[in-house]
Amino acid sequence: MQIEILKSKIHRVRITQAELHYVGSITIDEDLMKAANLIENEKVQIVNINNGERLETYVIKGKAGSGEICLNGPAARKAQVGDIVIIISYCHMDFEEAKTFKPTLIFPTDNNKLIS
Repeated sequence: MQIEILKSKIHRVRITQAELHYVGSITIDEDLMKAANLIENEKVQIVNINNGERLETYVIKGKAGSGEICLNGPAARKAQVGDIVIIISYCHMDFEEAKTFKPTLIFPTDNNKLIS
């Protein structure tokens, strides 16, 4: 049996930009992507702490070290610059394997930087 479980989480980052007239997605600082074990085009769920909105989209790689978290396209209507969001990725795996799997969780600073 396959189940869907948490794979990766970027906990509490700030939206730095919202680009309505863009194809769609979320742009994430490459350093945050690497630390959270996310890859470009991976499906993610975005949970907005400020307004309760939840949405699904895919990841675009942003400039490393920039702290960039940008909602693009229609997703831009779901948050404002400065809103705090959680970015979540899930995966499917065998039920028994899932019992011991450890997700990658990161907790960036207030300015979307990795804690050294």
